[in-house]
Amino acid sequence: MTLKKLILGATLLVSAVTLTACGSSESSDLQEDIKKDGKLVVAVSPDYPPFEFKALVDGKDKVVGADIDLAQDIADELGVKLEVSTMSFDNVLASLKTGKADIAISGLSVTEERKNAYAFSEAYYTTENAILVRKEDEGKYTNLDQLAGKKVAVQKGSIEENLAKEQLKDSQVVPLTAMGEAINELKSGVVDAVDLEKPVAEGYIAQNNDIALAKVALKVGDGDAKAVAMPKGKGSQELQKTINKVIAKMEKDGIYKQYISDAAKLTGKAVD
Repeated sequence: MTLKKLILGATLLVSAVTLTACGSSESSDLQEDIKKDGKLVVAVSPDYPPFEFKALVDGKDKVVGADIDLAQDIADELGVKLEVSTMSFDNVLASLKTGKADIAISGLSVTEERKNAYAFSEAYYTTENAILVRKEDEGKYTNLDQLAGKKVAVQKGSIEENLAKEQLKDSQVVPLTAMGEAINELKSGVVDAVDLEKPVAEGYIAQNNDIALAKVALKVGDGDAKAVAMPKGKGSQELQKTINKVIAKMEKDGIYKQYISDAAKLTGKAVD
């Protein structure tokens, strides 16, 4: 009886190890998994024109933008369909760890903290900073010291939140979940300014004639740039190579700049 139990236990142990090994091999290469599924799931926060935002296209509410065009190029290179998964910005990176998305493309800046937790592609866009104010305050701020004591809204979890906290120590930095919310609070007078990406700022100006660029902006590091995020580990290595190949072609041909220009034309059709 004891011998039978030992044999049964050994058999179960071998089976468990075999199943674990099979499961590991199936998920050890993210790119192969994506090809098997036939789709690339991309996490975005669609409130950041011209990178990603919702707009009426041919009468339909669609998620569009330069980052969406980049995502489509990556899906095409992989030979799969693109599936855009929308969520709040502070959940975009977390979705990679929970398996809700394969990659994240949402105006993401690469920081040392993020690099410890996620893998990133080569940069596809270099960051430019801007500060939005109400139209009547367009010439009011010519240096950062003049924002002392003022409320400056930023998108929660963004690189701009860190920049604002570092460079506007005498201001009240107000992190908000959605950029659209920040713009509304600026227009209603709840905050005095909004710090964000320059192309994004220009996108909101195109939609709102009562806001404008301030004469001053925050300083951005030379290495600060946008990149595609993916789960960290050897399973992402082949996918990372494929994405870098797409980005290299875009950079050579100036494609991403054209994507930004094309997306800017749609900002007038943006919807909440």
